[in-house]
Amino acid sequence: MANSLNQNLSDYTSVNVQLNNVSATRKSLVVTLDASEVDAEHKAVVAEISKVASFPGFRPGKAPASMVTKRFAKEIAEEFKQKVVGKAYRDGLEQSKLEVLNVVNLEDGTIAAGSAATITITVDVRPEFALPDYTNLPTEITPTDATDAEVDKVIEGLRGERADFKPADRPAQKSDYMKLAYEGTIDGKPIAELTPEKQIYGKVPQTWEEVEGTNEGVIPGLGAQLAGLKSGDKKDITITFPAEFAPVPALAGKTAVYAVEVQEIRERVLPALDAEFFKAQQVDDLAGLQNQVRANLKGQKEYQNRAAQRRQVTEALSATVDFPIPESLVESETQSVLRQFIEENMRRGVPQEQFEKDKNELFEGAKKAAANRVKMQLILARIAEAEKLTVESGDIDNFIYREAMRTQQKADKIVKTLTNDREQLRAVQQSIIFDKAVDFLVSKATVKTIQPTA
Repeated sequence: MANSLNQNLSDYTSVNVQLNNVSATRKSLVVTLDASEVDAEHKAVVAEISKVASFPGFRPGKAPASMVTKRFAKEIAEEFKQKVVGKAYRDGLEQSKLEVLNVVNLEDGTIAAGSAATITITVDVRPEFALPDYTNLPTEITPTDATDAEVDKVIEGLRGERADFKPADRPAQKSDYMKLAYEGTIDGKPIAELTPEKQIYGKVPQTWEEVEGTNEGVIPGLGAQLAGLKSGDKKDITITFPAEFAPVPALAGKTAVYAVEVQEIRERVLPALDAEFFKAQQVDDLAGLQNQVRANLKGQKEYQNRAAQRRQVTEALSATVDFPIPESLVESETQSVLRQFIEENMRRGVPQEQFEKDKNELFEGAKKAAANRVKMQLILARIAEAEKLTVESGDIDNFIYREAMRTQQKADKIVKTLTNDREQLRAVQQSIIFDKAVDFLVSKATVKTIQPTA
């Protein structure tokens, strides 16, 4: 329930400020400027415009105020209103000492020269909370040295990328590739009619499928049922789609029968570990390739450990402190989470109508994720202040370099964008501070090495 307690913060000044508590993180400032303050702002605006106004028979700045006011009435009215509202906001913050995060509403009422003006400004403020002990947070990592089995698996993968596929006149075996045609039905009705926009799930005259392989095709589980078939064979294969099937929601949970006709079988032949293969991998021999793979795996594991530690310290910290989250920040972050989710899923082929169908569930999930993000950002901001973490010029340079590499833009273009968009620059600086705060937490965390689960 909103707190109706009011607090008058003025002390015999020409500006009266009333602070109302709407909630723990939302405040209302009712700022009243007396007529003399309003008049002063109006005269200042007229004087500014008079300096640049040109009138026949008068030097710049010497025309009577009445002439200036009449000719530039619209411009003066707009600037006058902005000046009064700006002064009300500045005086309100100065007297209230609020740490404002967002202005969520502004009611300016009637603003006219010669009259007092009352402006009501509703703001979200930084919540008050005590920082818990953020040093020695527990983290777990896994060993970074690669095993021989892991190295061998990577090398086999490299060989697989350069594999040759030769026709095989025999029943299909695991890792073979099969060329086939299929047509699917559900309860006797062609799937092609159920999913006209995704014909690949209903009927295709020719496609390739790996037999019992990890590279599954569009029909889930089809490749796992192809072993033993040979060229010319026909077979009905039953497929049950997952309960959640984002590519085609209409097929989710349904059981289909696919009539398959085998057209060709090809055996995957891996290249020999010879000089030609080693040269393609930019090494001299098998030992050199093993060392290269081992180093790459170590780097990947170190990166994964670092990411895991960053996640662990933020989760541990968030669980130890609770405070009200400013509504406007959650609302803004919710929209950001939704946009990101929708963009990612549209790239995966999820149709727009599916988002509309699940919009309530999506919104609630996004709102929950947004609240967690905002909470963590507020905690990290406090830690950054406590530890005096700052953004250096080199940090911005590193961001520009990474962004240029990621987006394939010229660095000059990114610099220009940040220079012209102060809000975007502020967001970049804030992101850098959050990253530094998380890195600081990791540097102070305890570390326990555990064996990875199978």
